Amino acid sequence: MVHELNIAGMVCPNNVFLAPLAGYTNYPFRTMCMRLGAGLTFTEMVSCKGLAYGSEETKKLLYCGSESPKAAQIFGSDPAIMRAACESEDLAPFDLIDINMGCPMPKIVGNGDGNALMEDLPLAEKVISECAKSGKRISVKFRIGVSPEKKIAAEFARLCEGAGACMITVHGRTRDKLYAGAPDYAEIAAAKNAVGIPVIANGGIWSKSDAEKMTERTGADGVMIARAALCRPQTFCDILGTEAPPMRELFFRQLDETLALCGERFAVVFMRKMAAFYCKGVKGAAEYKRRLFSADTVEALRAVADEAFSAPPETGEADVSS
Repeated sequence: MVHELNIAGMVCPNNVFLAPLAGYTNYPFRTMCMRLGAGLTFTEMVSCKGLAYGSEETKKLLYCGSESPKAAQIFGSDPAIMRAACESEDLAPFDLIDINMGCPMPKIVGNGDGNALMEDLPLAEKVISECAKSGKRISVKFRIGVSPEKKIAAEFARLCEGAGACMITVHGRTRDKLYAGAPDYAEIAAAKNAVGIPVIANGGIWSKSDAEKMTERTGADGVMIARAALCRPQTFCDILGTEAPPMRELFFRQLDETLALCGERFAVVFMRKMAAFYCKGVKGAAEYKRRLFSADTVEALRAVADEAFSAPPETGEADVSS
């Protein structure tokens, strides 16, 4: 299942990718996942309008360093603004630019962005083609449709390839399902069979067996890990068959790197959130989470995290998919 993947000349060491996750996939988290084996990681989704208006907060989302290869995800629906973003210095360091056409959140869809573009195929095609004219490698992440009655994965895959995309990622759920329910393997397979470019499958992958089932049933060229990486970043190790470092070690290194890059205020708030995810399956997790969110300094956060990640696991299998 695991193999090297060539995307229009960009060679990824393997085909197990980290999804772009709004609010989470900052530089320290991405580099941690790459050390754990992720073949490619993506920034949080970045507003092209924010870049056009010179928003410093938007530009911060694009901070990158030694990671290679590197990919950014953008969103928007104005073809000219999207192309300008792809041609900008802000996105110059990235080897691949991914266009978000899958986000189901009302705030994004209501502005005509994200998954809303799957309801306007001519505009979606124009956005992709204009971005491709920038000369950058362009990929598209989309869902299988907006509702069970409107599944268009194969049609949309062909549109993306025809407009100049060199890779697509298919989330196997419709917009109305958000992140619940089993992925539709048949629709992902239909998209894979419709195009000649690499197809990455996304949705419902929490373990090595899930990844194997996804590739076997869809024929996809790779898989993309999303929420599983938040609860257990060692999922990459599990899939790749490598030794998984203990959570305590991962947490403290991520905390140190986040602190150095972003300062104490951001690091405390962000790493409290990460620690709460990482506590899943730890005995007494609810109480640890309460104490974590009460920690208002790095020292307090370190103390609670040290205790939490030294605690024994809950008896029995933890359900990480909830």
